[in-house]
Amino acid sequence: MKNFLVFTLITLFLFSCKQESTTKKDLSENQLIAKAKEIHDKVITLDTHCDINVKNFTDSINYTQDLDAQVTLPKMKKGGLDVAWFIVYTGQDSLTPVGFEKAHEIAMSKFNAIHKLTEEIAPNQVEIALTSEDVRRIHKTGKKVAMIGIENGYPVGTDIGNVKKFYDLGARYMSLSHNGHSQLCDSNTGEADGVWLHNGLSDLGKEVIAEMNKYGMMIDVSHPSKESMRQMIELSKAPIIASHSSARALCDHSRNLDDEQLQWLKENGGVVQTVAFTSYLNTEKFEKRNEKLVAIAKNIADSMGVTWLERHEVRKLNTEEKEKYYDFYMKMLSIRRAKVKKMTNLPPAVDVADFVNHIDYMVKKIGIDHVGISSDFDGGGGIEGWSDASETFNVTLELVKRGYTEEEIEKLWSGNLLRVLDEVQKVAKEFQKS
Repeated sequence: MKNFLVFTLITLFLFSCKQESTTKKDLSENQLIAKAKEIHDKVITLDTHCDINVKNFTDSINYTQDLDAQVTLPKMKKGGLDVAWFIVYTGQDSLTPVGFEKAHEIAMSKFNAIHKLTEEIAPNQVEIALTSEDVRRIHKTGKKVAMIGIENGYPVGTDIGNVKKFYDLGARYMSLSHNGHSQLCDSNTGEADGVWLHNGLSDLGKEVIAEMNKYGMMIDVSHPSKESMRQMIELSKAPIIASHSSARALCDHSRNLDDEQLQWLKENGGVVQTVAFTSYLNTEKFEKRNEKLVAIAKNIADSMGVTWLERHEVRKLNTEEKEKYYDFYMKMLSIRRAKVKKMTNLPPAVDVADFVNHIDYMVKKIGIDHVGISSDFDGGGGIEGWSDASETFNVTLELVKRGYTEEEIEKLWSGNLLRVLDEVQKVAKEFQKS
């Protein structure tokens, strides 16, 4: 009887210890989430790359509504995303006066759309920022912040005056090429066939770099070739950015920066904005899952009466055809995301952990002061856990789980990028004085 009582007491003790341990573990997890929420609410969260479709910037259909787009004002509010850089993107076409004119028209339509949202549709909810001071001032009011970046300098054409024109419209960074060589510089896509147009920057491209320095527009090296980047750093009097690129050492894609490029960027004082784009983060996971996703995409395209095109086929389209196909592609992605959420038999998705692995790598390689965050939402970006702006908190949570401090998280989310913007604008003031 005595032995039975002892056994019972020991069992009860062990059970209570197990319960206490489990409770502590739960509290620890809850405390982790609470800490992440506190930090997320305090820091300014800034995403340097969010593509737009002008059809979502009308009086009847716009970002005040919770559209299928990955970035809308309701999604930004839900996820705690404070600053979105809306992108004036133009696909690459022929290097002719006609091509330049069409590209300029498309670029202007996107500038006008962003201004319409912030000045006519929802001025009480979102405002354009031109400086880091603007960002902090607007953020304090409770409004969301819009900033403008240009993806592809193609719309500049051969008129150097367009750099100042775009700057005056609010553009605060520009990449000189996209998928294909522009009149300004070679693209990373030249790696595929080894064919280069300028062997880096063209003479006009060099003039554009000087103009960007002069007016205070950040130089974006995410799409240009490695040699273009090297020459840009050599010529620029100000720090540069990679607005949406990750680490090539972890994922061997020409859109990512290799260790040498990362070192150049560090020495230049710039920042690389880690991008949440599946194929730039984890090749193995991406390829296994993508095989299934492409099959789904082709079925959706077929149901919409659209011929599915491979990436190399899209590049051959003219500007108008690319814009039309891009519209379809964004609609397809939205439909596919909804379908995939209901499916359970797919290979694991590239997720927030894969994303932060790149942040970890680049922080260790070049330091916390030179790394930032971007999504490429509505341009093909989005990962499991950060599939749209409403899930932005999950990035902060993963950073907290990895041991990043509030100060470090603030630098990653906005501090580093705004510091570069300040330095670029300081250089511009010195240029203009002289």
